[in-house]
Amino acid sequence: MAADPGSLRTPPRAATLSGAWRIGLLALAAAALAPLPARAASSLPLFDRLEALKAAYPQAVKAIEIDGIVMADGTRIPIDDGAAKNHEQKLANADIEDMLSQIYPVGTCDKGAPPARNFDPGRIRNDAFFRSLYGATRSMAEKRLVAVDWFGSRLAFTTTGGADAALRAVAGELSRRPELKTYLSPSAGTFNWRVVAGTKRLSAHSFGAAIDLNTRYADYWLWSGGKPGNVPRYQNKFPTPIVELFERHGFIWGGKWYHYDTMHFEYRPELIAIGRLAEARGCPSS
Repeated sequence: MAADPGSLRTPPRAATLSGAWRIGLLALAAAALAPLPARAASSLPLFDRLEALKAAYPQAVKAIEIDGIVMADGTRIPIDDGAAKNHEQKLANADIEDMLSQIYPVGTCDKGAPPARNFDPGRIRNDAFFRSLYGATRSMAEKRLVAVDWFGSRLAFTTTGGADAALRAVAGELSRRPELKTYLSPSAGTFNWRVVAGTKRLSAHSFGAAIDLNTRYADYWLWSGGKPGNVPRYQNKFPTPIVELFERHGFIWGGKWYHYDTMHFEYRPELIAIGRLAEARGCPSS
């Protein structure tokens, strides 16, 4: 479990203390929030994850408070709803802490092994956050879409958080790798206001923040005969250079999920930033 946001509160009675006692308490609080030395971390504080979330979407996340985040449209979203949840319950009704609870592995933290059971960083999404960020309805989300050139096609993608510019950058770099084009085109789609198959949860495609690549090379956990929490086989045909290039521009890959979706790339710069921070701190597991 990530650090309790309550740990950010002022220590009890601190306001009434003075002198050396107050200085000592403040020093202890500062030490608790200080970065741990590289290779020595055992966890990544929730405070740092929230800061990464705010930094990724500075126009949308107005403030981080003790128990909630405040969005630019006035929406206030609880950080921790206080409910104990298993993985399926987090998927169905995630709070912000749940959404940031699994660290997406990048760089030296990515060991290249099949994901562990129920390890789905990025697949756990807080619906209120996504609706506030991208648009609460289809028509609102559509107003933020622009066309992005993608190997002869024009794909609708959101402008929120610079996602469209990030996808253009990916396309530009991949255009210099002609040997990879067969995996990239035709795209299986971007914007599509729909729920995730078999659920009531809106897909990231509903907001124009995800792209699916060529289905010819796609592997999907349901296609392999998997069931929620029980995926017997992991498969992938997409080359690592494609994955690494997308990640450099703020996208996560569905191939790093236990419930894998290898053609799926989703713009989540906050998760990439948290992954980089974890890498710098010794690859904490939580």
